[in-house]
Amino acid sequence: MIETVFTPWASLAGGVLIGLAATLLMLTLGRVMGATGVLSGVIFPASGAEFAWRAALLAGMVSGPAAIWLVMGEMPAVEVPVSTGALVIGGIIVGMGVTWGSGCTSGHGVCGMARLSPRSIVATVTFMAFTFATVFVLRHVIGG
Repeated sequence: MIETVFTPWASLAGGVLIGLAATLLMLTLGRVMGATGVLSGVIFPASGAEFAWRAALLAGMVSGPAAIWLVMGEMPAVEVPVSTGALVIGGIIVGMGVTWGSGCTSGHGVCGMARLSPRSIVATVTFMAFTFATVFVLRHVIGG
C-alpha cells in the first residue's frame, strides 16, 4: 500500500515559491512559467536570449536537491514505488497529454488559472479529474 505523507507546511512553502517564481517571470519577461515550454525552449531555442533565461530557470528547477543538501547536510530521501517501465510509460502518457493539451499543469494550473483563461481552467479540471481517477484505480481497484 502506498502511503501519502501529509506535509502541509512544506507544501505551502513550495506553492508560495512556485507562485512567486511564476509571478516574477511574468513581471520581468512577460513569459508564462510552463515547465514543458521552458524545457522545449532549451532543446529548440528560438534565440540566444530565449535559451539563456530558460536554461537558468531549468537549472534552478533541478538544483533544489543540491540546495537542500547544502542546508541540511544530506540529500532528501526519494522513494519511487513503481518500476522503471512504469515511469517510462507514465512519461510517454504525460508527454502526449502535454502536447494535446497545449501545456502542462504548471502552465495551465498555475499561470493560466491565475489569468482566468477558460482553456486553462478546462485543462486543469481535466488534469485533476484524471489524477483522481488514476489514484482511485491504483489504490482501490488494483490495490497498489
